[in-house]
Amino acid sequence: MSEQEFVRRTQALRMRLYRTAYAYLGGEAAALDAVDEAVYQALRHLRQLREPELFETWLTRILIRACCRELKRLRRLHPAEYLPEAGEDFDYDALPLREAVARLPQELRQVIVLRYFGDLTLAQTAETLGIPQGTAATRQRRALALLRLELKEGGLV
Repeated sequence: MSEQEFVRRTQALRMRLYRTAYAYLGGEAAALDAVDEAVYQALRHLRQLREPELFETWLTRILIRACCRELKRLRRLHPAEYLPEAGEDFDYDALPLREAVARLPQELRQVIVLRYFGDLTLAQTAETLGIPQGTAATRQRRALALLRLELKEGGLV
């Protein structure tokens, strides 16, 4: 894949990558930093991409790793003080949902973030995470059941 092709395809994915990073990190600045880091890492390792048709999945996996590293860094720097940023377009009604998603185990949270915040299909989610589609479907059902239970207990459903 040429660098021009890389730039063209990355630009087409930029908003989806941002939404995914925002769902993971909860803040605009952190999400933008994670997307930039993921694009930089992808460009550095472009020669390692064996199958260009899987570019979107490859780049999303790099982004997820960048988000996980950023979360670890933020928790280490500000263990009790780190809260998501509240921008002008922040949906305060979605805060209990965001908190409930953040409390899910990582393997379940990844599926929910990619499916509902990253707008990926179940097949794309499974491919991105490197798991069978049936496993992704099971994790999605389990995560949704946990979210329903938690939101019911909080009186939100």
